[in-house]
Amino acid sequence: MLADSAAFSGFSVNDLDAARAFYRDVLGLALVDNPMGMLELEFPGGGHVIAYPKGEAHQPATFTVLNFPVDDIDAVVDELSARGVVFERYEGMHQDEKGISRGRAAGQGPDIAWFTDPSGNILSVLSS
Repeated sequence: MLADSAAFSGFSVNDLDAARAFYRDVLGLALVDNPMGMLELEFPGGGHVIAYPKGEAHQPATFTVLNFPVDDIDAVVDELSARGVVFERYEGMHQDEKGISRGRAAGQGPDIAWFTDPSGNILSVLSS
């Protein structure tokens, strides 16, 4: 029934202008302003995600809303850090000085590092 649907996901932000600047200027994503007042993040292959404004009613997600698979996590973390991104630290995740949890070496999943957008939503870069 929905197998051929071009599904997409979305999450809220408290400041659409701050989200636009972050996703475009810091992360380097292609963006489209949706005529309904939402921001569309476009990805290679035709996928997209929407960020919609909720203003004061926004509650940041307590889970990762967007994952970015990368080939070289160290290079990406270094570049994002140089652009002002601060990586989150989570107890029990055994993160290194860059904030990367090295799951591959431990045989426990991908290498992953988490950060937040200006609205507090959790994002990640990961390499498997």
